[in-house]
Amino acid sequence: MWRSCFRLRGGGRHLLNCPRGGLTAPEGPGPKPPARARAYAPPAGGFEINLDHRKLRTPQAKLFTVPSEALAVAVATEWDSQRDTIKAYTMHLTTLCNTSLDNPTQRGKDQLIQAAAKFLDTDTVCYRVEEPETLVELQRNEWDPVIGWAERRYGVKIGSSTSIMGPSIPARTREVLVSHLASYNTWALQGIEFVVSQLKSMVLTLGLIDLHLTVEQAVLLSRLEETFQIQKWGNVEWAHDYEVWDLQARTAAGALFVHLCSESSAVKHKLLQG
Repeated sequence: MWRSCFRLRGGGRHLLNCPRGGLTAPEGPGPKPPARARAYAPPAGGFEINLDHRKLRTPQAKLFTVPSEALAVAVATEWDSQRDTIKAYTMHLTTLCNTSLDNPTQRGKDQLIQAAAKFLDTDTVCYRVEEPETLVELQRNEWDPVIGWAERRYGVKIGSSTSIMGPSIPARTREVLVSHLASYNTWALQGIEFVVSQLKSMVLTLGLIDLHLTVEQAVLLSRLEETFQIQKWGNVEWAHDYEVWDLQARTAAGALFVHLCSESSAVKHKLLQG
């Protein structure tokens, strides 16, 4: 018998006996979604997901066990939001959990940190154009304040460049930011690396995780030049709008994943340092 079960529809806590066996998350659209999804804490520790009285498992058939109650409830809510068919490509929290559990690329903490830190060399907000002047001014007005915030927040120098080689990031800057990333656990680092790869920017990711930027602001800043071109040449409504919504969804899920995988005291400590 499990210690507790959180029923997302109908409310309340219920004790529950779960049969053996499990349900594996599909790779794409597939069968109808379960009638209800529940998050519960087994005696062995961690938090699991119960779908129609079956344990959720990863693509590699591992038991789907997450480190925090809040994350388990969020994943259960994600499953509960599925309607006619299971659309795995919309379930970003579930995907991040599967990646953390299965670790298909066999990356450890140091490798995740380096994967995120390498974006410093090609950070979106550090690459500047020389013309047209309107775009030069737009980049300066929108990106410089974020870089300035990051430099003050971490006591480092980042800068920007119009060179195709990009800015020269000082060794101390890299050391400080790598040390900061090392303060997160491996699960949270999966989320950070995911967000960095979406925004193509370590600076914007740090601003988002530290709550200096909203998801909408971070996405807009990551697409500044594209938005400029759209305003100049016009918008392909169905295509560009979908790209923005999809990027916002992925970025929001990644940022939420980071916070839900981090101890509240650790996150609070990091925010108080700013």
